[in-house]
Amino acid sequence: MKNIKIILIIIVMTMITVNVSAHCEIPCGIYEDSLRINLIREHITTIEKSMNQIMKLEKGTNLNYNQLVRWINNKEAHAEKLQGIVTQYFMTQRIKVDATDYSKKISALHKLLIYSMKSKQSTDLKNINVLRLLIDQFEGLYIKKK
Repeated sequence: MKNIKIILIIIVMTMITVNVSAHCEIPCGIYEDSLRINLIREHITTIEKSMNQIMKLEKGTNLNYNQLVRWINNKEAHAEKLQGIVTQYFMTQRIKVDATDYSKKISALHKLLIYSMKSKQSTDLKNINVLRLLIDQFEGLYIKKK
């Protein structure tokens, strides 16, 4: 009887996990494209704030390693969230292979991934400027010609 309960718990947990992870890849239609673009913008702003905090902490006389690590982790996490929206939402689900300006859209998204990666590698604020230009470029291609 105990083994049956364990098996049932495993089955239920597996069903919940599969259901949650697969949810965004089914055509339910509850997600909003402009919201995802705004989320990318928020991630860019958070990455920028993290970079500024890292640079400020590095210049301090009593370096607080705990805070430094926390800001670095924050920068990394938001860059990864940005990359997730670009790949999982736009590249795999929203941009159709036969879409108008397909190569321009994919190119802009790919560049977003590259500059997001670069923002993880350094605190160079030039990467933030490029990310903002790229999300504006992508929005112009995607929203207006969708």
